Amino acid sequence: MNREQLFDIATGWFESRGWKPFPFQTQTWTAFLQGKNGLLNAPTGSGKTYALWLPVVLDYIKKNPDYKTKHKPGLKAIWITPLRALSVEIKQAAERVADDLQTGLTVGIRTGDTSASERSKQKTKIPDLLITTPESMQLMLASKDYANIFKTCGAIIIDEWHELLGTKRGVQTELALSRLKTVAPKMRIWGISATIGNLQQAMEVLLGPNSQALDNSVMIRAHINKKINVVSVIPDKMDTYPWRGHMGLHLIDEAAKIIKGSRTTLLFCNTRAQCELWFQALLDKYPEFAGDLAMHHGSISRDNRQWVEQAIRDEQLRAVVCTSSLDLGVDFAPVENVVQIGGPKGVARFLQRAGRSGHRPGEESNIYFLATHAIELIEASALRRAVQETVVEDRVPYLNSWDVLVQYLVTLAVSDGFYPDAIFNEVKGTFCFQGMVQDDFQFCLNFITRGSQSLQAYDEYKKVEIEADGKYKVNSKAIALRHRMQMGTIVGDSVMNVKFLGGGYLGSIEEWFISKLTPGDTFIFAGRKLELIRVRNMEVMVRMASPGAKAMHASWMGGRMTLSAQMSELLREELYAANTDTMTRELRSLTPLFTRQRKESIVPDASQFLIETFKTREGYHAIFYPFEGRFVHEALASVMAYRISLLTPITFSLAYNDYGFELLSDQEIDMQQVLDNDLFTPQHLHADLQHSLNATEMARRKFRDIAVIAGLVFTGYPGKVVKTKHLQSSSQLIFEVFRDYEPNNLLFQQAYRETFEHQLEEGRLLLALERIHRQEIVWKATTKPTPFSFPIITDRLREKLSSESLADRIKRMTAAYMK
Repeated sequence: MNREQLFDIATGWFESRGWKPFPFQTQTWTAFLQGKNGLLNAPTGSGKTYALWLPVVLDYIKKNPDYKTKHKPGLKAIWITPLRALSVEIKQAAERVADDLQTGLTVGIRTGDTSASERSKQKTKIPDLLITTPESMQLMLASKDYANIFKTCGAIIIDEWHELLGTKRGVQTELALSRLKTVAPKMRIWGISATIGNLQQAMEVLLGPNSQALDNSVMIRAHINKKINVVSVIPDKMDTYPWRGHMGLHLIDEAAKIIKGSRTTLLFCNTRAQCELWFQALLDKYPEFAGDLAMHHGSISRDNRQWVEQAIRDEQLRAVVCTSSLDLGVDFAPVENVVQIGGPKGVARFLQRAGRSGHRPGEESNIYFLATHAIELIEASALRRAVQETVVEDRVPYLNSWDVLVQYLVTLAVSDGFYPDAIFNEVKGTFCFQGMVQDDFQFCLNFITRGSQSLQAYDEYKKVEIEADGKYKVNSKAIALRHRMQMGTIVGDSVMNVKFLGGGYLGSIEEWFISKLTPGDTFIFAGRKLELIRVRNMEVMVRMASPGAKAMHASWMGGRMTLSAQMSELLREELYAANTDTMTRELRSLTPLFTRQRKESIVPDASQFLIETFKTREGYHAIFYPFEGRFVHEALASVMAYRISLLTPITFSLAYNDYGFELLSDQEIDMQQVLDNDLFTPQHLHADLQHSLNATEMARRKFRDIAVIAGLVFTGYPGKVVKTKHLQSSSQLIFEVFRDYEPNNLLFQQAYRETFEHQLEEGRLLLALERIHRQEIVWKATTKPTPFSFPIITDRLREKLSSESLADRIKRMTAAYMK
């Protein structure tokens, strides 16, 4: 069958559904059928699933002209998705094509949610088209005779590649691909990605920087002009002294208006805690929403989440308060409006969320921006410009993730074993390990066979045996079982299951939150007020609390996100525009705030870097405004405090947000001395970071994750999970052994490297200092706090005061400063 006939089948199928293929879909079909690899760049809701499922099916038809009567068994294609929640829909799309064209192709799902009986069925009879996750893919590589399963595979498609890029799950995927290229040499590799800044590099990471796959590759872009309407909800009364303590709840009536005025609405919060608060606040103020309003976040039970997703599709719900758990892929045709509560901190995340509304080719998307405090309206203005100019973030890929490589080598040893020379060349062909030398690889081999130089006295680290013919193999069933149970690269705080005494699973919550409670305490979780009965075996037993009981909201670690580099740059440009005549609607609404800021200080322009100093009853405040995001400010505050302490013995307490940072002391800083000594120099940054932050403590914490991924510590069996504090102490002990006896250990060095590169964003910090160095430094000694400084100083108060007394205190402060 020639390509023309195959295309007739495809376009005929589209027409039978009342559709017409987009140019990018036909381009992808052509490239795929020509045997090319590639990356498809297409927005959410544009039909990218059919761009790649259809050619997989057409390829099968081409190779089997009597496909309607004779079924050829064996795996034909693998579809990897980063989210299990998407697998059902991807399966439905594949089945539509396969069944309508009468191919007899079977479609299966293999994820953490797949039952044991279904998995054993798949062992005896593998589906033709398999949908899986990076973790489940690794588990398949850990099964005996995996090469026989994969050898017939003609294509592997990695969905949402931008989500995996820049994570260790992405590295895991790179390693799996390096093996499959050898096992199934005719396999085509395709990635699907939303728009990111470094698309070309994304393709290089996917296919391998020097591979044949890259030589025979193509990048296809879907040029679909999707209109996104960004509407900022501007409050009637603008805070002149803004603070971020109220989670945006003062705009609850505005949100209710949007919900009432549309068929379906998604309200996106940045954190699970904010999601719980908003859901409760909406129901308390608008009890008529009961039954029409639901909540969706990653810690709620899977059954509840799936019910919510289906209820939106069936238009049984008016609104869902959610987190990034609904960012990706779930096909919600009826969602009319999206509400973003607070700054999303990144352009890509905002575009992804906007795309959830009008999730159909050719439809407009509507997204409302509710600023949780006044200065976030500058972010709203910046986001609208980003949408118009399509400014999107890069995703920075990981390099030399030795912990993932160690895990991968044990995986291969658990299944059929491996010969080092062959695997070295495959691994070196990946983007992550392109700089690996033979000594690095030898370290990893020694590590899995002897437990590295300093641990060789302990048998538990000798996992892999070297057989007579040089093959590396795990022969112990116990080691193989423990390895399979701990595979993966997502390491979080230990989570505990929340269950009703009488039965019924609600979801999971982090150990650190529950550890603060005692039996009888009440907390709000999954939209219910619960009383803690007892904690046993990592299970939290609860019952419904009385409606009048005072309860605290559940909260999670890692709730605070930081501005991306692109978002920071856009924010600064918008802020500088406040000094011009070309102000947007959002900036004009902030006129009272800017007027007050200029009265006390200045609104800086592109050539200025602002420092403010003032005294309150708390002490002497020095506030610096780089507008670079809280992670950069956290590191920069420590570096500045350290450099100042070298000039004068002085101690500081530090506070920071996305706009700036504060050094608070009981004695005044000699700011002129600071400026004269060139304290913003980018020179010696790395050394100063190591001295100022407790870099060893940060690296020690980072090492816990590395130790878990590399299998140095065991996280426990189902129902008998090892507590976080025990994991931490075990990994700390190993960290100290490496520090004292084996400082060249690659995993030990990796902990420091990841701390500086990923946690402290050292590269971005260096660029920020270089920019400040070029600007004119404007120091304003003010008599009282300014509107810009107010969110930073009130943020620190929140640690000491409850939300009610904080609100009262802020009212009094605002009244005093307005005089």
